[in-house]
Amino acid sequence: MGDMANNSVHAGADFGVTLTELRELMEFRGNDALQKIESSYGNTEGLCQRLHSSTTEGLSGDPADLDRRKQTYGQNFIPPKKAKTFLELVWEALQDVTLIILEIAAIISLGLSFYQPPGKDTECEGQENSEDEGEAEAGWIEGAAILLSVVCVVLVTAFNDWSKEKQFRGLQSRIEQEQKFTVVRKSNVIQIPVADMVVGDMAQVKYGDLLPTDGILVQGNDLKIDESSLTGESDHVRKSVDKDPMLLSGTHVMEGSGRMLVTAVGFSLTVVTRCVCVSGLVMSAITVIILVLYFVIDTFVIEGRTWLAECTPVYVQYFVKFFIIGVTVLVVAVPEGLPLAVTISLAYSVKKMMKDNNLVRHLDACETMGNATAICSDKTGTLTTNRMTVVQSYLGDVHHRVVPDPGQVNPRTLDLLVHAIAINSAYTSKILPPDVEGGLAKQVGNKTECGLLGFVLELRQEYAPVREQVPEAKLYKVYTFNSVRKSMSTVIKLSDGSFRLYSKGASEIMLKKCSYILDANGEARSFRPRDRDEMIKQVIEPMACEGLRTICIAYRDLSPNPEPDWDNEADIVTELTCITVVGIEDPVRPEVPEAIRKCQRAGITVRMVTGDNINTARAIAAKCGIIHPGDDFICLEGKDFNRRIRNEKGEIEQERIDKIWPKLRVLARSSPTDKHTLVKGIIDSTALEQRQVVAVTGDGTNDGPALKKADVGFAMGIAGTDVAKEASDIILTDDNFSSIVKAVMWGRNVYDSISKFLQFQLTVNVVAVIVAFTGACITQDSPLKAVQMLWVNLIMDTFASLALATEPPTEALLLRKPYGRNNPLISLTMMKNILGHGVYQLIIIFTLLFIGERIFNIDSGRNAPLHSPPSEHYTIIFNTFVLMQLFNEINARKIHGERNVFDGIFRNPIFCSIVLGTFAMQIVIQWLWCLFVGVGELLWGQVIATVPTERLPCLKEAGLGLEPGEEEGEEMAEDEEEIDCAERELRRGQILWFRGLNRIQTQMEVVSTFKRSGSFQGAVRRRSSVLSQLHDVNTLSTPSHVSLSTATANPTHAPPHENKHIQRHMRTSTYNTT
Repeated sequence: MGDMANNSVHAGADFGVTLTELRELMEFRGNDALQKIESSYGNTEGLCQRLHSSTTEGLSGDPADLDRRKQTYGQNFIPPKKAKTFLELVWEALQDVTLIILEIAAIISLGLSFYQPPGKDTECEGQENSEDEGEAEAGWIEGAAILLSVVCVVLVTAFNDWSKEKQFRGLQSRIEQEQKFTVVRKSNVIQIPVADMVVGDMAQVKYGDLLPTDGILVQGNDLKIDESSLTGESDHVRKSVDKDPMLLSGTHVMEGSGRMLVTAVGFSLTVVTRCVCVSGLVMSAITVIILVLYFVIDTFVIEGRTWLAECTPVYVQYFVKFFIIGVTVLVVAVPEGLPLAVTISLAYSVKKMMKDNNLVRHLDACETMGNATAICSDKTGTLTTNRMTVVQSYLGDVHHRVVPDPGQVNPRTLDLLVHAIAINSAYTSKILPPDVEGGLAKQVGNKTECGLLGFVLELRQEYAPVREQVPEAKLYKVYTFNSVRKSMSTVIKLSDGSFRLYSKGASEIMLKKCSYILDANGEARSFRPRDRDEMIKQVIEPMACEGLRTICIAYRDLSPNPEPDWDNEADIVTELTCITVVGIEDPVRPEVPEAIRKCQRAGITVRMVTGDNINTARAIAAKCGIIHPGDDFICLEGKDFNRRIRNEKGEIEQERIDKIWPKLRVLARSSPTDKHTLVKGIIDSTALEQRQVVAVTGDGTNDGPALKKADVGFAMGIAGTDVAKEASDIILTDDNFSSIVKAVMWGRNVYDSISKFLQFQLTVNVVAVIVAFTGACITQDSPLKAVQMLWVNLIMDTFASLALATEPPTEALLLRKPYGRNNPLISLTMMKNILGHGVYQLIIIFTLLFIGERIFNIDSGRNAPLHSPPSEHYTIIFNTFVLMQLFNEINARKIHGERNVFDGIFRNPIFCSIVLGTFAMQIVIQWLWCLFVGVGELLWGQVIATVPTERLPCLKEAGLGLEPGEEEGEEMAEDEEEIDCAERELRRGQILWFRGLNRIQTQMEVVSTFKRSGSFQGAVRRRSSVLSQLHDVNTLSTPSHVSLSTATANPTHAPPHENKHIQRHMRTSTYNTT
């Protein structure tokens, strides 16, 4: 792999080899590489020393040393592609063609709205007697509102894209964190994230690994690498220390094991949417054409007007208005929310599936799993607990039903057994103390080997001293386990120079290679074919019928003279001496039988594909519920399966497969090739009406082809190899079959969520397009304005997709059969719902459109002039339309004809929040401008408060006290002159108080005067004078400044002394009241 670190001049200064030298070294292959290593470093050990590493102890693990290596040689990390910023996502959202058209039209409309034709006598259609001053001034609102709506749509779209990218990056990070590799540090074998590996690390490679770094092999056992990803060659390349030690990152370990010195790190729904879009485009074009023709014919033909140059901008405004209506129809018709709903539903489901132990690597697999009709599952670890325990054994001609006491076993047999298990197992397999006192011991590595190591411990023996005596580096030859051998063999060299071979594997296969067996005295006796048949019948089959996996352990001594040809495996692994046959129990997971019942009830057929004995497989299948007594099913071994599906020429025939797979439930002693053949045969079959959707589980390297061929491939997160994980679509982090059932639930939920939104979206689209089109053709205007449709588009696309795409799954999803891969996305029930709700909404909208003004006794909004402000009539239509969609959103939660649409609604807080929030926004948006202006007063108050008063010298203080010697009359006259309009407004309330008080005073004055004058005529004159004063006081509420004293300036009718008295009293009363 290429190094992603900065290549500094001092690279390698702290070590005996530079980064450039390592790069050059990794360019060599085969003998050239060996010669380069020998000439530059002496040997691999010399290269290790220069890198301050050890082939046996690895690195020290010191953090400072690790940091120095990362700085010198780089980190084993590929920097992710830089995430797009929010502004970049906003720019991408702005590239939408429909929005661009709408923006241009809105800008043109906004510009033309400020244009007024020259001359007041010019008659233009839409100008004369059609617009008052307020309507003309409101002409800019629609263009500005459209632009504002476009901004909202763009921001929401960009935010959704940003959230989606963030989720996907989180998923990718989770996948990368899951990948770990085994290295040796400070003599301890540990697993670390691949990103923490550094140059100089001693990595242990084994069957199934995906190599994360470049390296040089320092010790290998039968290692074969698949380099097809780099070279394109499908043949496996044999690697060895003395022939070709160069290992490259990105290649797969297909067989064997070994140790590698790390030398380089780093890295070097569409059809439905298209149909609706086309329909919307046609409808919008027809709408524009009809509106233009209607206007032209009505204006220039029927009314006989002529096209005046000064009226051209006005006519253009009409055409722009028609164009905006047409584009708006297109905006509403295009269900851009559908891809968003799919994305949100998948992203939401993937996030939730992680909690259900499903790590989704390919998003489409989530939805595909909802349509699965068949699951081909492994047995070990998936249906069973994958905690192996030896419960029975055949030792020294005795069948032990429990683990025997060590005293019951011959010492020589016991010693051979301990050595055979300890040496002929991967040294990474071991038993560790439990994490919790009193708990079960931890099994690390291959579970079958751990079961055998546990058997050694139960016999009160130890395997660790044997491994210390014979370390992995001293293993002379290793034939690693693979699906063809179904066995593993290891050769060691004894102290006398001879060789000993230990071998273990499937009992039926191993016993065929055995010519001897140890008796009760630990001596080898002949083991003839009839002895083998009797042992199979008396020991192996009874164990298998109890669901036990049977393993045979054997050995053979080989002479060093002449040394055997180790490449001739058939001559080496033969004439073995059987030590024991053990029965290993792997209990069925307690939750698996119920999970399989759910699958069967949901119309999914579960098949077991395993490498175990057919009797073991059949027993486990019965415990799991895959097969039931009395059912018509088939259980086959791999060889029988191949014999039945091939013709005389050995070619596979689909017709032969079609006769087998519908009834096949168990395929035992199968190879990965058999699994791939079965999966391909089921997928390609036309025996049934519906095409089968097949899910497959796999954990081994050779399971890759079957995992890739399947519609959905499940890899085991614990026991699975890196190759299997790379080939899979979903990783089961707990290796549990019940997690597959949860994946089915989530898959069906995704399918239903998309269908729910599609039903809701198409109802909105159909109604909105028909209303806009029909209304525009009949009334020459759309009842739903461009801004309103953009708001509808926002809440019904973005928010509704989020609400309906986040419904949690329920067990009810498993009560129906799969939809089928070829079924239409819009079912008959959905079509009924779309048409039914559409008809209801159209009836309501058209009723309000044509007779709504009579129903509510309001002015009609039809045939409104250009730039007229929104009418109460059309506002009612808009609110009614939005609220019908809002409640239909609740209906859309059920798409299978259920009556209770509120069932489980409170389990989805997102849905409830969006529905209530949309309802609240719909109310607020009607009062948005009022609210904006009102809140603006609060903000303006803060602005005023920030202005320093001393910075405003132009302001005058008011309300000073009276100066000594000033007369009341002069002060009143000055006050009256200073009263401005604002002060008069404040005095209107005070006048009411003055009137009441003045009336009482006047009445008292009249009575007093009447008594003094003694004549009725004088009283009448004085009463007339008072009424005149009251009239003059009322003039305070008018714009003119009037002095109270002028009301009685010429009192000709009253006596002088009385007139003066009244004037003085009125002046005093006015001053006091004010």
